[in-house]
Formats: sequence, structure tokens, C-alpha cells
Amino acid sequence: MPPQRFREQVRQIQRSMPGVPLAMGPDDTGEFLYEKGVVLAREGEEAQVVEDTVRGHFRTFAAGAPDRVRRLGPAGNRSGVVRIQVSDPGEGDAGADPAVSGALRALAAVEGRAGRRMVTRNHVVHIAVNACPGDEPVPVARGARPNPAVAGTDGDPAEDAARVLVVDTGLMHDYRSYAPLARTHGDAQVAECDGDGVLQQYCGHGTFIAGLVAAVAPHTDITVSGALNDAGAVLEHEFGEKLFDAVEAGGWPDVLSLSAGTSNGRTDGLLGVDAFMRELREQGTLLVACAGNNGSASPFWPAAYADLPGYEDAVLSVGALRADGEADACFSNHGGWVKAYAPGERLTSALTGFETPVPYVYQHSTYDACRYGSDYVCTCHHPRHTGVLSDDGGTAKPDQVMFEGLAQWSGTSFATPVAAGLVVSHMAARGERDPRTARRQLLDTVDEFVDVRGTLKPALLPPTWRPVRVPAPTARP
Repeated sequence: MPPQRFREQVRQIQRSMPGVPLAMGPDDTGEFLYEKGVVLAREGEEAQVVEDTVRGHFRTFAAGAPDRVRRLGPAGNRSGVVRIQVSDPGEGDAGADPAVSGALRALAAVEGRAGRRMVTRNHVVHIAVNACPGDEPVPVARGARPNPAVAGTDGDPAEDAARVLVVDTGLMHDYRSYAPLARTHGDAQVAECDGDGVLQQYCGHGTFIAGLVAAVAPHTDITVSGALNDAGAVLEHEFGEKLFDAVEAGGWPDVLSLSAGTSNGRTDGLLGVDAFMRELREQGTLLVACAGNNGSASPFWPAAYADLPGYEDAVLSVGALRADGEADACFSNHGGWVKAYAPGERLTSALTGFETPVPYVYQHSTYDACRYGSDYVCTCHHPRHTGVLSDDGGTAKPDQVMFEGLAQWSGTSFATPVAAGLVVSHMAARGERDPRTARRQLLDTVDEFVDVRGTLKPALLPPTWRPVRVPAPTARP
């Protein structure tokens, strides 16, 4: 994605994180967002080594201001990391951050001798990955059915039904007016609408995802955590703590469905969620995580833990299939670390409840073709993007649409709960209590595969999912 486009996205996500100056990286390429002027280190002895090493590097090479290097906030949270300020975060723009880059270089030799990473940027974890969703939700015709449709049964309702925890934005206030969500509970969505009564961006995301789990596995107990209620964004140092809070509120679930993450330019995970991932590995919970919407092969975390030793059974990383199921969606990340693909383009689920129609505003798109080079009418055209993401200088007139329950939406965000639902549906059908065993069985017995850039990958297709034709783009005059 062009850096200038990414700068627009930085401005949008910045509105949801006031007071946190952000930069993009690595070095202005626009692969991810991170907190300016700050690095992360493991609390304790390693944090002190990072402070001393960076301070000495800045003093020796005049690469920064040594007196600005200091620890921020108390230590002791469960994520096991501390923030260390290495420069004034208010200086400069959203381009590359030389002080943070310098701090990372200063620790390179120390990390090489230690054989492990000791310092990292404080990345922004987000449900829209790089602050640009696969597309925006659109209303569907009155009387339309969800897609996937609600399965007739996945076993008899029982007190010991599998438990799925969705970590996302919260539930819309009237979500229970959508019958398939009768077994769902959890946190309420914060600030659903703005002062004009217009639905805020990403509101309904968690409700939409819960609806997909409920459609594929109707007898599942679903809990929605609103840990990502701030427009779907959270800093890495807080992310691990929020995940701990989410699982401890109701106990570790059978399956944790997570449609958020970030790339970081590395192949060894996120420092801020390392403690959580190690605990998850011991608990028996299966993490089903989205592969991300960057159209890239770069590892995306925490989904890419599926490729790290010791996590093979604990994590299922899920990419998105094109609407017709014949290939991967244009936006979907890919690579050996993505273990399966599920329908994720133009799915239909509940965005809001059915009690109060709410308006939503679209801005005209500046994309004339697919951002990723696909030769079908992809999510770059369907529908138009909102707000600053597509503002062409203020000359375009925004469109207002009304949501009255169901919507159509695309992204690896939505392939993830489809896969999670298939795992728990398999558990119910087979009487299998171990979600990790169910994951292995599901992938071992799958009879559908899709060619993803020359490699055959398992395609997890719910029986009630209906493929949608993907027309070729019309030639422009």
C-alpha cells in the first residue's frame, strides 16, 4: 500500500487513540503502526539492560538524547513488558521514527549474544489490520438470509456445550432481537453512534462475528469481550493484558476467536503477547486467529504463532476465501503460516439488532482498480470506503445508508469465526471435548482444497454457506 495512503489511515486510527502519537514502519513503508518514541522490553533485568544500552548508544553516536531515555509507568502487569521512552513522542510526523530505529539497532548485538529478542516497537493491534478494512459493511435487502445460513443443528443443546470467546468490539444494545444470538452474552458496544445518530466505524463488528459463529454452530455458548471497543485498536503493551482479562472473566474457553493482529517485520511473534501465548499453550484453549487483510505473505500476529514450534496445535490461522470459494480473496494474507481458508468475502450476518434502524455514511472511493491487482470485482469496489480513508479533497458527496439488522461484510475478520464455528460444530457432532484434537481432525478430514498462489490449502466450508458469483470488472470507457 502506498505510504501516502497509509498516512491517511494513520490519521483515522489516531482519532481513536488520542494522546498516543503514532508512526508507521518499518521506516516509512506502511506495513504496520506503532507508538512513536517508545520501545517495549521484558520487565526486570532485561528492561534495565535496554535502558542502559540505548542511553549509552545515544551518548556515543549522538543518535538521540540520552536524558530522555526513561521507563514509563509501573511494572508488574501480566503481559510482562514495560514501555521505555527513547525520545520525545511529539516530535516529527507519522513517518519513520529515527529514535526508535536507533534504539532497536543499539540492542542488535546484545540480542545476538542472548539468542533472543529483548526490545521491540510498541505496535498497534487492530481489527482492520493496517487501519484499512477489506471493505465496509453494506445493508442487504429486507428479507435476505444470513450467509452462511443458520445450521439446522450441530447436536442437541446441552449444558456442556462448547464455549467460544470472541475478543472484539462489544455487542450492539439490541443484539438479542436477532434470534440466532440467543445463547450469546458479553460486553456492550461502547458509543454505538455519534452525536448525529450515525453508526460509528467498526461498531457492530463483534456482533457480526458472533452471528457467524452462531450460524455455523447454533448450540454454542458465545461470549463477546469488548476488549477492542476503541475502534478496534489497542497498543501491544496493553493487548496481552486485555487478553488475560477476557479469558479470566469467565474462565479459559474451548475456542478463542480473535479477528485482530499486526505484522511486525519479524518471524518470532509479539513481545507484548508472549506471556499470554505461553499461558494459552498450557491451558488447552484453541486460538483461532485471522491472517490479516494486507494481501501479504509477511507473518501476521498472533495468527502466525501457528507456524512456531510448540504452538502448532494451539493456534489455527485462517485466511479468507473469495466469494465464489475458488481462490483466496484479494485482500487475504497468505503464506505457509496460514493453515486454512474459510469464506470471508461478502458474508451476511447481524451488524445491529433489529429494533432501531441506524444510518451509516460512505464516502466515494478513490480506487479505480483492485489495490492488490486482482482481476475480479473485489472489495476495493464493494462498497465505497468511508471518511478520511477515501476523501478525495472534500469534493465527493457522502452517501448515507440504513442498517436494519443484517449486513454484508468482507475480511479475514469474518473467515475466522466461520472456522471457529466449524471447530466447535465438529466437537458437538463427534462428542469431542478437546478443541485442539477437533482442529486436527477437522483439517485431516477436510475434502475441499483451494489453490493459494500455487499451494493447495484446506478450505473450511460450512454446509450452509452459499458461494457468490464474482464478476470480472467492466471495462472503463
